[in-house]
Amino acid sequence: MRAIWKGAVSFGLVNVPVRLFAATEEHDIRFHQVHREDGGRIRYKRTCSVCGEEVSYDDIAKGYETSDGQLVILTDEDLEKLPVATGHEIDVVEFVPSDQVDPILFAKSYYLEPDARAAKPYVLLREALVETDRMAIVKVALRQKETLAVLRVRDKAILLQTMLWPDEVRKPEFAGLDADIELRPQELKMAASLIESMAADFEPTGFTDEYQSAVRELIDAKLERGDAAELPADETKEAGRKGGEVIDLLTALQRSVDRARGGTSEGADDEAEGAPSAAKKGPGKAAPAKKSAAKAPAKKAAAKKSAAKKPAARSAPSKKAASKSA
Repeated sequence: MRAIWKGAVSFGLVNVPVRLFAATEEHDIRFHQVHREDGGRIRYKRTCSVCGEEVSYDDIAKGYETSDGQLVILTDEDLEKLPVATGHEIDVVEFVPSDQVDPILFAKSYYLEPDARAAKPYVLLREALVETDRMAIVKVALRQKETLAVLRVRDKAILLQTMLWPDEVRKPEFAGLDADIELRPQELKMAASLIESMAADFEPTGFTDEYQSAVRELIDAKLERGDAAELPADETKEAGRKGGEVIDLLTALQRSVDRARGGTSEGADDEAEGAPSAAKKGPGKAAPAKKSAAKAPAKKAAAKKSAAKKPAARSAPSKKAASKSA
């Protein structure tokens, strides 16, 4: 795992230097939209709905639409004037009983790893949270945005879980919930009996994603039957530039943000092509393509020469035609 943030937990006069690691990851199988006929990737262009022209990243700004139909455009210069939270401190506001925090408020989870010199205060905080059965309510700035979070213990690690702000949680306003429905004691007793008959201790490892497993089996079956096509030439070149790794737009943007904050190595930055900063490297990587193109005529001439020596071979023209269509 790679640390995505470095800072310190601060409570009272205690300061615990830590590194932040993502505690979860999605295992969904990612699909691309492709042309059914030839497997080419479907690309989307950024076009303006007014003039119809394609727009570059440099000409894109943020717009806020008001309820009365007005549009407020915010430029990069406007956003730079805003106060940005850039602190690297997890500031403990208070310690609350664990059962008082509604799980609906939880957003993303991160593990905190102590700095080598901070193992003892880290363990002290961890054991104190366990002993008192409390969570620490903290404020932290992640990706230039201040958020509310909690610190709680999971196994031997302190877990930081970001939280939604209270006004981001919707209320269940359904007419059916206010209906006056009368339940008989026998019905409640029978429902409770059914729940008890199905009671068990929760073991997450006992559950599997059956849909993902079925999709994986479907893909493997098609590969075994040879029911797979080679990537089109353009996609093969793109995969080669990125080390064969499939990088979606979100990953490219994320790596661009990390690079701007100085959180990635040079090797990881090279993979984040597609971001505006990667355009500077584009011309340097295009040169090998020209070189390979220059060799193409020689190969074509060689093909003609071999064809002249073997006039009886009927497969040569079909191969040539196939190469042209490819």
